Amino acid sequence: MIKTPPIASMTDAFSVKGKNVVVTGGNRGIGLGISRAFAQSGANVVILCRNESSGAAVADSLKEYGGRYAGFGCDISDHAAVVAAAKKVYGFFDHIDVLVNNAGVATTTPFLSEKGLDEWHRVINTNLHGVANVVHELVPGMRDSGLGGSIINISSVGGQRVSNSKDHENSPYNVSKAGIDIFTRYLAIVLGDYGIRVNCIAPGPTHSDLDADLPPSAIEMVEKGMPAHRFGEPIEIGAMCVFLASPAGVQITGLVAQHDGGLMCIS
Repeated sequence: MIKTPPIASMTDAFSVKGKNVVVTGGNRGIGLGISRAFAQSGANVVILCRNESSGAAVADSLKEYGGRYAGFGCDISDHAAVVAAAKKVYGFFDHIDVLVNNAGVATTTPFLSEKGLDEWHRVINTNLHGVANVVHELVPGMRDSGLGGSIINISSVGGQRVSNSKDHENSPYNVSKAGIDIFTRYLAIVLGDYGIRVNCIAPGPTHSDLDADLPPSAIEMVEKGMPAHRFGEPIEIGAMCVFLASPAGVQITGLVAQHDGGLMCIS
């Protein structure tokens, strides 16, 4: 049983320098903000994403921060692809300290209007099954290393509220993100003995590639009704990831934390 010691002082309490970090979907949107936040904080970063050239380009752009970076192609909804990517990751890193499950997709297709269930399965297969695939293939190495670590899942306040579903149809997204919240708590329990902490960040309105899918009513609600009166930025999600992965966060596990500018306070 591994018990991670508490911090003794604030010296390096928030440091992730030298940690080996894997970020799925780390080439754009919120994932890019997370990748940059870790790189700027001194960590080494591997990006897993469908577009390998994009991931490699982002990895190359991070070199100014002085760490080790790589981008590998991987469709996390495809278990065989994750198995292959895991071999590349463990060929690049001798161990993983931090895993961020960020990759995800959404839809605007009304569930009952689908002629089939293609959209439902596409979203669930990436957002929920994809996280399971990555955890199944990468986490045993973290567990067996004896070094402990941190897993951070990115869900959404959409997993906790569906109040604007008439304007913004996204039911498989809502379901998948709710599943991630529960999966986080399960993993926190079963991995605690190995010194691995598992937490989840649930972003509210945050600038990403999904912005274009938002209805005008959602944008108006953010600008007028939400306490923060603005969208979050990807780097802010990255900053929270860095905190959770740092020594300052060693007593935090099983948490699903809203990062939503106060959205859940008003709805």
